Amino acid sequence: MLALARNCGKLRCSRALAYSTLPEMPPCDFKPEPYTGMGYDEARKIRKDNLHSSLVTYYRNPVYMTHGHMQWLFDSTGKRYLDLFAGIVTVSVGHCHPKVKAALDDQLTKLWHTTSIYMYPSIHEYAEKLVSKLPGDLKMVYFVNSGSEANDLAMLMARLHTGSFDVVSLRNAYHGMSPYTFGLTALGNWTYNMARGFGIQNTVNPDVFRGPWGGSHCRDSPVQTIRKCDCAAGQCHAKDMYIEQLKDLLRHSCPAKIAGFFAEPVQGVGGAVQFPKGFLKEAYEAVREKGGVCIADEVQTGFGRMGSHYWGFETHDVMPDIVTMAKGMGNGFPMAAVVTTPEIAKSMSGVLHFNTFGGNPMSSAVGSAVLDVLEEDKCQENCVDTGTYMLKELAKVRDEFQIVGDVRGKGLMIGLELVTDKETRNPLPADQVGDVWEDMKDMGVLVGKGGLYGTALRIKPPMCITKEDADFGVAILRKALQNHKEKNGL
Repeated sequence: MLALARNCGKLRCSRALAYSTLPEMPPCDFKPEPYTGMGYDEARKIRKDNLHSSLVTYYRNPVYMTHGHMQWLFDSTGKRYLDLFAGIVTVSVGHCHPKVKAALDDQLTKLWHTTSIYMYPSIHEYAEKLVSKLPGDLKMVYFVNSGSEANDLAMLMARLHTGSFDVVSLRNAYHGMSPYTFGLTALGNWTYNMARGFGIQNTVNPDVFRGPWGGSHCRDSPVQTIRKCDCAAGQCHAKDMYIEQLKDLLRHSCPAKIAGFFAEPVQGVGGAVQFPKGFLKEAYEAVREKGGVCIADEVQTGFGRMGSHYWGFETHDVMPDIVTMAKGMGNGFPMAAVVTTPEIAKSMSGVLHFNTFGGNPMSSAVGSAVLDVLEEDKCQENCVDTGTYMLKELAKVRDEFQIVGDVRGKGLMIGLELVTDKETRNPLPADQVGDVWEDMKDMGVLVGKGGLYGTALRIKPPMCITKEDADFGVAILRKALQNHKEKNGL
């Protein structure tokens, strides 16, 4: 129902707005009921006293959300925000989408929970529908509840199937926070001072903006880096160098046979980092030469968010052996899955393995409805149209401001990296990044942060946003950057 989103955004913001003028938010035809529940101060006290201290909140003064509608969020005072982060890339078709809500309401009147040791309609209907979206022999699905669980299970499958133990992932990757996946995740700011990652190796990240090699033609994106490139047509020196780093790691740090290789098609938590064209294809070849299987982590990139293809791995022209997914598959409902081939699935059949809530009647009904809405609302097509438009508009912002070092992405999987200057590409200090980020929130736009230094603004909205919303988001970013420029005398 992109019509719902468009009804909420008919007023196009002019990019010629004066910096001193606050852009007007596109209108919305939804108005939530006044909130009368627990107050803000009481909620903050309970969070401090009773919720685990590791559960950090965004912003100096955290937002207290009470309602959501499509691409919009509303706080306890009724203030409306354009959500350009989608609950960490989780709300795919829109907050409280009416068709998804109706499917859940219907299932709630029939059957809430019985585990997969019994047969019930929704899990079978959903499994058939989900695997029909995947190519080749990827036809066996195991339902779990989160991306971390899915990657845990994928690693187990790879090790059982190959009879090998070593697994390779990329530096700057995020694949979960369970004890098993700690080693796959290779970001220092997510790493505890404890033993982790036994049997896991992390190779050099093929980041063409911040890495040692990169140029102006490397990415599959409407927007390229500002780095110079002397490569001839059809050649990519950066790709070749990063592949050599992977092969060097396989030669020196791994046994004769490995279990597998994990990669996100575009790194999510790492800051929407894209690899050089052809890298993943050659990486898969090198891993398979070592006997390993290839795992595509589609937790953030799947279900059409990349626009040109339904799955992120398809944008790299590769066929993985295992695919993990979560987040957008449930539009906010806690669900995830591992999809693999019948041959690999058999590797787990020797002993009992079970997941209490995976694929339960409610989550299966929600997941099935999400697949329907993605198609009916033409969300993938909107990711191409609105995502490409927004990327090109953000590239103009990059050219206007010295602290915007890079704009990257594909579809509605977008990153914008803040730097001290374009020449050195040094990370902008955290307090200054925070000023821009906080300013955007105060003006009604929510974006995420990511990357090793927390300098990448993550723009990954519900897939129902419109070009009017994109204009507003870009105008607010431009205003926040101008505020930063004036504050710091730049």
